[in-house]
Amino acid sequence: MSKISFFIALVLVASVLVLAQPIEKRGQFNVGPNNGNSNGNSNGNFNVGSNNGNNNGNGNQGSNNGNNNGNFNIGNNNGNNNGNNNIGSNNGNNNGNFNIGNNNGNYNGNNNVGSNNGNLNGNYNFGSYNGNLNGNYNHGSYNGNKNGNYNGIKYTGWH
Repeated sequence: MSKISFFIALVLVASVLVLAQPIEKRGQFNVGPNNGNSNGNSNGNFNVGSNNGNNNGNGNQGSNNGNNNGNFNIGNNNGNNNGNNNIGSNNGNNNGNFNIGNNNGNYNGNNNVGSNNGNLNGNYNFGSYNGNLNGNYNHGSYNGNKNGNYNGIKYTGWH
């Protein structure tokens, strides 16, 4: 099966699974330890691997930080440490999802004074080390979004 066909199938299966679970669920349906700990909502679900979707959405003054990270991965260390310690809203969401590989979508959207930083990084990769370290330590909005996605190689989307 081609990579594109595989991802389409993975997205279809994942969509059904997402619709079947309440938004507040975390750390569900994993094969491996240490998934979905110390989080906002919908982190660390449906992974085959360890240490996915941890330490997201903590210590914020604002709304909708650190959600939907580290889901639907085959690999380790995806979607961790996103959306923490922000003064603002919509930081560190939707990172490190739908990857076959390790270390994607980590350390995004942290320590910002502003909104919409560090979102949509490190998703849909067939490889490792994509979409990390985006949208951190900003005084403003819309920084470090949409990096390191849809890659079949390593070490992309670091800003």
